[in-house]
Amino acid sequence: MTSETPADAQHDDQPLEDRGNNRSQRPSSVAFREFMSSAWAPRSGDGVTRHEAADHAAERRARLGARLTGQTLVIPAGSLKTRSNDTDYAFRPHAAFSHLTGLGTDLEPDAVLVLHALAADAGPTHEAVLYTKPLAGRDSEEFYADSRYGEFWVGPRWTLEEAQELTGIRAAHIDDLRDAVAKDAGNPEVEVRVLRGADDAVATLVDVVLAEHGRWSEDARDADDALATAVSELRLVKDAWEVDQLRAAVAATITGFEDVVRSLPRAAGHPRGERVVEGVFAARAREEGNAVGYDTIAAAGDHATTLHWIRNTGAVRPGELLLLDAGVEVNSLYTADITRTLPVDGTFTDVQRRVYDAVREAADAAFAVVRPGAKFRDVHAAAMEVLAARLEEWGLLPVTAAESLTPEGQQHRRWMPHGTSHHLGLDVHDCAQARAELYLDARLEPGMVFTIEPGLYFKADDLAVPAEYRGIGVRIEDDVLVTADGYENLSAALPRRSEDVEAWMARLSDGQGG
Repeated sequence: MTSETPADAQHDDQPLEDRGNNRSQRPSSVAFREFMSSAWAPRSGDGVTRHEAADHAAERRARLGARLTGQTLVIPAGSLKTRSNDTDYAFRPHAAFSHLTGLGTDLEPDAVLVLHALAADAGPTHEAVLYTKPLAGRDSEEFYADSRYGEFWVGPRWTLEEAQELTGIRAAHIDDLRDAVAKDAGNPEVEVRVLRGADDAVATLVDVVLAEHGRWSEDARDADDALATAVSELRLVKDAWEVDQLRAAVAATITGFEDVVRSLPRAAGHPRGERVVEGVFAARAREEGNAVGYDTIAAAGDHATTLHWIRNTGAVRPGELLLLDAGVEVNSLYTADITRTLPVDGTFTDVQRRVYDAVREAADAAFAVVRPGAKFRDVHAAAMEVLAARLEEWGLLPVTAAESLTPEGQQHRRWMPHGTSHHLGLDVHDCAQARAELYLDARLEPGMVFTIEPGLYFKADDLAVPAEYRGIGVRIEDDVLVTADGYENLSAALPRRSEDVEAWMARLSDGQGG
């Protein structure tokens, strides 16, 4: 065994967490620190203005507070998530935090919204406080040395004053969070709830504080589910500002679909044409919004029969179909979710048209159900009646359509295994923690926004269908707003009928616009 050299010993003594800085070569002299903190112009005095969603967010907080009186509600924005070693993914706050503050920017990593319970009287039920990590001074080491939060690295954060002006919520330093939660935990008339899954460190802090006051138990932890349910159900009906954001997301998405149609010749000439499609749409999403609202499905040929095909590594071939399921997420974080199935060379074959027209007919039947008072589940049922009838007509069902539609049957679902609709908003699958009676079994209300997206998927190795159907996947998806007397198809500007799709693609290919 060789003896360890002094140099080896010196390297081994360096803490593991410090070794990532070995590449930085950042000076540490007193002279450097003093010079680095001097000779900076005063910060801009422009400040910030109150966010356009601030008043809407205040109304949402009031509704949540009225539902959960006597409970202090801890709602984290979430923390930065490591992508690779010391680099992070772009930050996106938890949907509940965004909904209740009106914010959708990257200023809020590690911020926590707390609705502190107030004594029961005729006044407000809660006081909202935004606990956040504010901008560090230019005389601090964070300014130039912290690659995760420092202004020199990632740009300026907000000050407490700016956070308060922007949101209309009293702002406090994140270091005050523990004491504030402890004060409420020490009050026997107040329950403390935390939104779990948003930030594990904050959830642990709340658990520790409750344990210190003798108030932690598995039952108390399980009761946090009521908060998760409440913030999800709060988003089931969108206010006017939210609908405007969804309109903007849909409009940008439609432009992205037009971009994709124009790019199809290039995609068809590339060995990974699906990536061409994905990249073209992503460029539009970044130009006009924050990003894509979810990983784009650019599925050509048999890939279209994989419901969530997001590898997008395949070729785009003339004579086949391209199923494009994509949505732009605007800066407020509201997203569209639209699908169109396009003939790569601009014209459907006879069998492709047959399948496409059946799916469109099913979607039309689902639209016809949408009106206030109708059940959410009936939208799906209407679409299934059409698809089962067409599958029977084509001789593909082993039973009659009527038998297949019974709970004991469902054979038609072999080729349509997903639901027809889901709520849409800050999350592409919004309101996911809502109770069944307020989601699947709910009566539709004005302000609800959801998708209608039936499909048929015949996999290339599906021996239950004739060869002419194999490898064909079709989905048509639109975003629907329930109105006072029916519905509005927010994505109606994108053609839906097969002949209209062909004409639209031809115009775009000829450079005539949408």
